[in-house]
Amino acid sequence: MSNVLIVVEAQPDGSLRKATLNAITAGKQIVAKTGGELHAVVLAKDAGALANTVKEYGVKVVHAGSAAHLTNFTADVVAPAGAEIATAIKAEFVGAAATQAGRDVMPRIAARLKAAMASEILGVVGSSGADLQFTRPMWAGAVIATVKLGTAIKCFTARTTEFPMAEKAGAGEVKAFAPAAPAKSLQKVVAFKEVKSARPALTEAKVVVSGGRGTKGDFKEIDALADELGAAVGASRAVCDAGWQPNDLQIGQTGKVVAPQLYIAAGISGAIQHIAGMKGSKTIVAINKDAEAPIFQVADYGLVADLFKALPELRAAVKAAK
Repeated sequence: MSNVLIVVEAQPDGSLRKATLNAITAGKQIVAKTGGELHAVVLAKDAGALANTVKEYGVKVVHAGSAAHLTNFTADVVAPAGAEIATAIKAEFVGAAATQAGRDVMPRIAARLKAAMASEILGVVGSSGADLQFTRPMWAGAVIATVKLGTAIKCFTARTTEFPMAEKAGAGEVKAFAPAAPAKSLQKVVAFKEVKSARPALTEAKVVVSGGRGTKGDFKEIDALADELGAAVGASRAVCDAGWQPNDLQIGQTGKVVAPQLYIAAGISGAIQHIAGMKGSKTIVAINKDAEAPIFQVADYGLVADLFKALPELRAAVKAAK
């Protein structure tokens, strides 16, 4: 029997980040094979309210670690506390969602636990704890590897697009603890500026409209179609590197991974690094002037056309259909 610990992530307003529910599902799949217990840990200035939310999702015990030094969810303070509770409950598996915060925190927890780590896992395979293996992408998703971690404690981040969100399944227990403050912190948070948008969050949106180099920096039609569809706006790395759009809109291997019901790629050639971040989308529509663009190889529907002509027509058709 092997206990599994999931590190919970919160939104800036203190509410539960939905990506954690995907990680909890990954934890449940591990528990189903090992016969252990599923635990979660909430680390915040006041962890009580969020812990009470998490306990409803089939978690046996939620450990609520409240401390003033955990006001900001930064790796230098979260990692020691996460490793502390993992050691206390003798967790064999420790994981989190593969978000920007999860990617930052989990390797540091793994280092403190002297644990091997599998990043961005896509699935859990094997029949028992001893044989448990993970599938994960390599080479920008061109290869799917099956890996077995050889250390006593094993860490992972779970790709949110590959695990369904956990549903409420009975209330677990909440146990409060006081995490020890790190002896020395090398980081100091001097300001926090939240990027707010009336549009859905990119990683949680059901529809995403993305623009690439073909936009030449003009996102007016991308934005207009997104607004008509109630969609989030995304961008390729080339667009973000050029400074045409902020980095938080970047989709791809080094950006965000999305899997909406509908993904519209306009003016995006389809480099393997971008495809790695959106190929899990249920329906992919590609619009590009180049008929040989690689994006058409993964698209369900492809239109060889100038996006500045196609997008207004598509927007008009959507409006008419309403």
